[in-house]
Amino acid sequence: MLIVFSGLPGTGKTTIAQGLAAEMRAVYLRIDTIEQAIRNAEVLAQDVGRSGYRVANELALSNLRIGNQVVVDGVNPVTESRQAWRDIAARGASPLLNIQVICSDQQEHRRRVETRHSDIAGLTPPTWQSVLAHDYEAWNDAPLTIDTALMSATQAVALIARRCALLHGTQSHPRC
Repeated sequence: MLIVFSGLPGTGKTTIAQGLAAEMRAVYLRIDTIEQAIRNAEVLAQDVGRSGYRVANELALSNLRIGNQVVVDGVNPVTESRQAWRDIAARGASPLLNIQVICSDQQEHRRRVETRHSDIAGLTPPTWQSVLAHDYEAWNDAPLTIDTALMSATQAVALIARRCALLHGTQSHPRC
């Protein structure tokens, strides 16, 4: 199964994605980590965003093909990146679960962005202004949407695990 988290920085998607990946014992791919590694290598830096997503796409596909479940954590702001994940799921003969993480409380969202510290060496966290200015296209097909202003990360992981179990036709399964 391919589970793709999308949403603006500071919404809580990394916390939820990491928690779900740990619970499922799934491969965890974080776009920020891949992009920063490309920057640090000082190669292919012309379009780090596109390069980071393409590397993540291929890593996800290779893991799906050997039977691993994959959790992807990225902004996925445009239709092109979302379509690429659909294509990877199809090529890997895997179900796809798209999850959009939002924070409907703008003051809380801003607080998170302004107080966060990067856990990736060399990565400068975005500013609130850059989050507000971020291009984020509307979805063509509605994903599962998690609002972290209304739900804790623990509750979100439990909800997503239940959704995975339903997709697999089981009552519950620690690996979805």
